[in-house]
Amino acid sequence: DKGMFCLTYEASMTRLFREGRTETVRSCTSESCAFVKALESGEDRDHCRRLFRQACDKHQHLYRLAMTGAGIDRHLFCLYVVSKYLGVESPFLKEVLSEPWRLSTSQTPFQNVELFDLVNHPEYISCGGGFGPVADDGYGVAYIILGENMINFHVSCKHSCAQTDSHKFGAQIRRALLDLLALFCPDQNEPTIAGNPQTKKD
Repeated sequence: DKGMFCLTYEASMTRLFREGRTETVRSCTSESCAFVKALESGEDRDHCRRLFRQACDKHQHLYRLAMTGAGIDRHLFCLYVVSKYLGVESPFLKEVLSEPWRLSTSQTPFQNVELFDLVNHPEYISCGGGFGPVADDGYGVAYIILGENMINFHVSCKHSCAQTDSHKFGAQIRRALLDLLALFCPDQNEPTIAGNPQTKKD
């Protein structure tokens, strides 16, 4: 609800390569921003659907590039390491690598689903996983898609930052998903199983 977009990190696997780990998908694209702006401004349904599909196509393209070694962030990191080794100052790398990742996201391994029965035990509010934010004023969001009817989120932020609130951010995620439901299934009732975002008590 800040009314602005931020640098967004989504982890992509690079297991096609020996000892491959991860690459970054910069998921806050111009296409996704155009969709959000159109939806928030109340533009017609067909136009919003077209923009949504364009954003999805762009995201899938970026994910494929990342998985096949054509991402940019690991290459930038290698350039940074080489510049430090050679003692070369790079204004470009300094500027690019200093930008904060205020939203860091990653999908929880699907194998975790086997450990929980969330349909018969909805009181289980987490499938495990989760991680902290990268930036002091950011969020860490782990998620897992549990079949056709459930998505589990683990949202974290720092107590030391007065501008962030994981409860409110979780509610905004829920609102965004309900907006998508209304966009593509306008006749479907709002789901009640998930309820409001829950938090684990100490």
